Amino acid sequence: MVVVMRGGASDADVTKVVKAISEVGGDAFVSRGKNQTIIGLVGDLAQFTELPLHAFPGVEDVIRVSKPYKLVSTETHPRPSTVWVGDSSIGRDTVTLIAGPCAVETEEQTEQGCRMAKEAGATILRGGAYKPRTSPYAFQGLGEPGLDILHGVSRDLDLPFVTEVVTPADVDTVAAKADMLQVGARNMQNFQLLKEVGMAGKPVLLKRGLTATIDEWIMAAEYIAHTGNLQVVLCERGIRTYEPMTRNTLDVSAVPVAQSLTHLPVIIDPSHSGGKRELVLPLIRAGIAVGADGLIVDVHPKPEAALCDGPQALVRDDLLQLRETVQRFAGAAGREVATVDRQRREGAWGRSAATA
Repeated sequence: MVVVMRGGASDADVTKVVKAISEVGGDAFVSRGKNQTIIGLVGDLAQFTELPLHAFPGVEDVIRVSKPYKLVSTETHPRPSTVWVGDSSIGRDTVTLIAGPCAVETEEQTEQGCRMAKEAGATILRGGAYKPRTSPYAFQGLGEPGLDILHGVSRDLDLPFVTEVVTPADVDTVAAKADMLQVGARNMQNFQLLKEVGMAGKPVLLKRGLTATIDEWIMAAEYIAHTGNLQVVLCERGIRTYEPMTRNTLDVSAVPVAQSLTHLPVIIDPSHSGGKRELVLPLIRAGIAVGADGLIVDVHPKPEAALCDGPQALVRDDLLQLRETVQRFAGAAGREVATVDRQRREGAWGRSAATA
């Protein structure tokens, strides 16, 4: 069961509902969006039946949710949410391009890769400072120095950036500089990390695990929402199947399925799913065609020298085709390509919010 508060509900109104729930032995978890607050109720439903919750000041609706995920369900939020990262939005009305180098290697490489991303039409930059790799001998990222490089480049280009955080101990460090935190496929069910990332108060990009079901993926998002943070974007990154011709298999059906179950934006990762440069644009076309709200794409100035995932990175010669592909297919789907909204800036970088 969830209690949906009106847009103008005060903190005192929320406190009264929480107190009433606690007094009958239930637990209440408050999640705040930009325009609306939701209170999730946990406990025996019989505890709450005698409470006149509809009559409490500031209460708009009381909803019994049948799904195991309460806060991110469309039963709670019939209208899709838009997540803002700085001045850039990710939502159902537009197609958002997130792009940049898979890994931060040097300041020059990062600056060139991010400029390529902006030239291609990206409104959010990406780059990995911390890299969880299958092999302990593979490049693990530059760590905090890489984070500083990415932060400096993003500010020079006047675009927000998303980067992965891999351990709970690093959340505060990354959140202090990044505009959006990424939880990677390998950490999708690292529940302590999900909690810490949620409590950081920044927008979160949550990638689907290699063997995760859609329900498990959405339940991972619920862990983040449970901390009070509804600023979550789901990313279909490709799942592991029997087919060895691609790095992973992009589950395009997951996009409309997830959108039917949750109000959160859903994007795709055509780079890590295909694993080959020549597959990225075809997978982008497929993703937009099924309704993806955005794309996260690897670019690199010299992929043959890349320390991480060079074969899947787009090069400068691909940028015009990338931009035209996104524009053409977004238009065919009746959507616009997301642009940066400078009018919306809310003071300091990183003060982002989800709107329901």
